Order: sequence, then C-alpha cells, then structure tokens
Amino acid sequence: MSTRATDNTNLAAGILLILTALFFGWQTTGLAIGTSLRMGPGYFPMILSGLLFIIGVIILIGAFRKEGEPFGKIAWRGILLILPAPVFFGLTVRGLGFVPSLFFTALIASQASVRMKPLPALILAGLVTIFSTLIFSYALGLPFRRFGPWWPF
Repeated sequence: MSTRATDNTNLAAGILLILTALFFGWQTTGLAIGTSLRMGPGYFPMILSGLLFIIGVIILIGAFRKEGEPFGKIAWRGILLILPAPVFFGLTVRGLGFVPSLFFTALIASQASVRMKPLPALILAGLVTIFSTLIFSYALGLPFRRFGPWWPF
C-alpha cells in the first residue's frame, strides 16, 4: 500500500491562486475585451487572471509530486504589522502628506521583526523616507504634497 506524497503548502497556495484568478476573471465578464491591437478595459485583467490561473494549476500539480514540510508557526506579528502598513499609508497620505505618512508606515512595518530595536527602526524609517522623497518628489517630480493639512506647521 503506497501513500501519495503531498505538499500542503503548495496545495493551499495553488488553490488560493486559482480561486483568486477565478474571482478576478469573473469580475471582467461585464467589461469589453477588445483585441490585442485595440484592447478594451477587460483585456488586461482577463490576461492577468488567466496567467494567475495557469500559475495556480502548475503549483497545484507540483503539490502532488513531493512531500512538503509541515506548516510552521504562523508569524502573527508580521501579519498584524505588515498588512496594515500600506492601508495606514493610503488612509493618511492626503491628510499628513507623503513624508510623515511614509515615515510612520515604515516605522509600523519595521516592527514586524522581533529583532528590530527602536533606534534602528527610527533610522530605517528616516532613510526610507528621505530616499523615497528624493526619488519620487525631486527626481521624478511627482505632484504630491510633502506635508498635508493635518500637519501642525
């Protein structure tokens, strides 16, 4: 009697990718597809959904080829700090402005690691903010407010 090896991590990832592709593919059904030369608004999302579906199938098939490692401990700290960081940025960038929103976003995300200490986190957030401001505001000249109306000065 032989048991078939399964990689549960790839199995879950493949199913998740396929379901995501089906959901977003379904969302494009009401949009005009067009042709390769005259793309409609649904063309690009449909292509991406198809590619995501193919990748999901490849990963799902690969899940049955070899036995994987068991699920490890879930990094809740990382999930609870990394996922809300871009949401925080999106909600505060108009009010606080680019510089403070990015600084606090980087500071929040840096706390996902238990090894990150407060001083290096502040330095990291400052460097990310300076570098991003130099690139996006000065080098690329993107039109956004560095400091928003919520800022006290």
